[in-house]
Amino acid sequence: MKRTYPKHIASIIDEAISRAGLTEGLNDRRAAAVWIDVVGPGINRYTTRRYVDHGVMHVYLSSAPLKSELSLNRPAIVAALNRALGEEIVKEIVIH
Repeated sequence: MKRTYPKHIASIIDEAISRAGLTEGLNDRRAAAVWIDVVGPGINRYTTRRYVDHGVMHVYLSSAPLKSELSLNRPAIVAALNRALGEEIVKEIVIH
């Protein structure tokens, strides 16, 4: 009989998620959830909807001046999101 060593539960869960093909969807959800931590509660107050689809974050805002200000700072926001996630998940932000 082959001897097996105990594994951490986190590694078992990660293996199951990757075998099931759910890694990308889970990363998209994590990226959308981290938006609040990156931009703060002031900007999040004007966010009506956000989601990530294949590395592109779509953000819907209710303030036109805020839309134009965030459009100018998209590269910095992408970098901050990926830094908070610990890996490059968000490649682009589209602000609606």
